[in-house]
Amino acid sequence: MNQLPLQKNLSSDNLDLRSEPIFQSIFGDKWKELPPVMHKHYLNRPYSDDVNTVEGTLDVMCAGPLRLLPPLFWLLGGIPPLNEKNVPVTVRFESCKDTKELTFNRVFHFKHRKPYQFQSRMIQVEGNEVIEIMRFGIGWRMSVHWEDDCTKLKHKGYVLKLFGHFIPIPLTMLIGEGNAWEKAIDENSFDMQVDITHPWWGKIYEYKGRFNIRDKD
Repeated sequence: MNQLPLQKNLSSDNLDLRSEPIFQSIFGDKWKELPPVMHKHYLNRPYSDDVNTVEGTLDVMCAGPLRLLPPLFWLLGGIPPLNEKNVPVTVRFESCKDTKELTFNRVFHFKHRKPYQFQSRMIQVEGNEVIEIMRFGIGWRMSVHWEDDCTKLKHKGYVLKLFGHFIPIPLTMLIGEGNAWEKAIDENSFDMQVDITHPWWGKIYEYKGRFNIRDKD
């Protein structure tokens, strides 16, 4: 069974990378092409206590077999398995002083539920490949691209973090393929969409909407 390496430690020869945003090394040469709002959005540095917050509203859609599995999704603490429009959402991007990991703290404010928190951690494996890790070590592996004036996150499978390794697991046929994009609107706002498409059922999950960069406190 193939295993993916964990992120590499920052060497003493590259301490200057601490001052560069995490996403700068992910985008590579494309970083300079990103518009100002994306530089603001991706400003978190590694090995720091940087916090960046965005606020907006999302339309959430859940269909097909996912509508039969809400208890499992609530247990896993992942994407909310609901159908609702104009859901206020706040996302805090939090760096860690000890690693290059970036934590996503999302809070969804649904109309008839208490605020729902969906937390995950993003780890850069190498180059433009990253893994988003959720509860119980389940991760979504993807590549990050700047194409057609958008950030595009392209599905590369699912993994399980186990004993310091990322073990590929065959979940795509079961829960579908995840993809996402983000597009600048102006210097302070961007649109985004995340969706899951199943090979038999078609699009079974989506959330999409607009976020604004919140001024620092």
